[in-house]
Amino acid sequence: MNNRDTINPVHLAHHWFMSRRGGERTVEEIARLFPSAAISTLFLDRRTLPADFAARSFVVSPLGRLAPRLCGHRRLLPFFPWAVRQLAAPVGTKLLVSSDAAVIKGMRRPADCVHVCYCHSPPRYLWDMSGDYARQTAGLGPIGRWVFENTVSRLQEFDRAAAAGVDHFIANSGFVAERIRRSYGREAVVLAPPVEVERFKPSSRTGDFYLVVSELVSYKRVDLAVAACTQTGRRLVVVGDGPEMHRLRTDAGASVQFRGRVSDNEVAVLMAECRALLHPQIEDFGITAVEVQAAGRPVIAFRGGGAVETVVENETGIFFDEQTPESLAAVLHKFEACAAEFSAGNCRRQAERFAPDIFRRELSRRLKQFMPESQPWW
Repeated sequence: MNNRDTINPVHLAHHWFMSRRGGERTVEEIARLFPSAAISTLFLDRRTLPADFAARSFVVSPLGRLAPRLCGHRRLLPFFPWAVRQLAAPVGTKLLVSSDAAVIKGMRRPADCVHVCYCHSPPRYLWDMSGDYARQTAGLGPIGRWVFENTVSRLQEFDRAAAAGVDHFIANSGFVAERIRRSYGREAVVLAPPVEVERFKPSSRTGDFYLVVSELVSYKRVDLAVAACTQTGRRLVVVGDGPEMHRLRTDAGASVQFRGRVSDNEVAVLMAECRALLHPQIEDFGITAVEVQAAGRPVIAFRGGGAVETVVENETGIFFDEQTPESLAAVLHKFEACAAEFSAGNCRRQAERFAPDIFRRELSRRLKQFMPESQPWW
């Protein structure tokens, strides 16, 4: 895909760059297809960008002057629709590709521009988890919660209208495609996000610990892993931080160790040497479950969400059926009886299906299908 016009025919958008997680790594791969395309976003913290990506041209909403420098971006949620309306793909743009788990898909674009949204998820805080958001967002306080509860219907209306303006949806999993259908009444093709499988290498060493790598927020259900391992005395290493840290530490027994945030290299080593990754949550896709398979280790996952699309039962992982400590503890016992049956080679081969080059190739094919045939720049 080469830019042959003076005006760049492609514009990109991503909800925000406030950390470098799965969504940000995905938009970096999308951007590799369009080396000169500018990127619109609500918020930009340049410290989170890799050096080559930081050289891009970014268009930041007016709210970006406030967050993260003066306040947390989540405090500004009621103003997201206004900020998105201030953003527009330039005149001459023929293709707008948005990467979204919020409302950036509502930005303006020229009349003859095709808008393709790679949807990580309809925003949880507006749909499935609006009550949790009001209770748990740090710093909201009673006034902030009242504002959120009295603006959520307006935000939902904006999000539905934004979705209606998208020409084509690509979902990162079948689970998210169903949520798009349920939330927006729209169909979506499915394309799994890229996973940097080459960062992970299987190891000949296997430790005596289970592993959790996660943001410590309530919906990740790290409490189930902590409770199951505390009750049975199994060793658990928890990597990550977040608002649940204090409660989890209080409930944890001596067999549970909290490492906080660690480097990517340390995560890779822990994944390669753990007995298995514990994945007790319902994820839209669940990149961590693929990463640990790239490191040659299996996944013990709740049977729901994206995990059922990335883990091969009894080959690269095992599932439990109830989100309770007892159900997880029972499957840990089952896993230990057959742990030798899970080979590093099978796990690695499953992970390689999600390599970045496969993602870029399939995305390119999909985008070409969505565009009019008479596009001289393609």
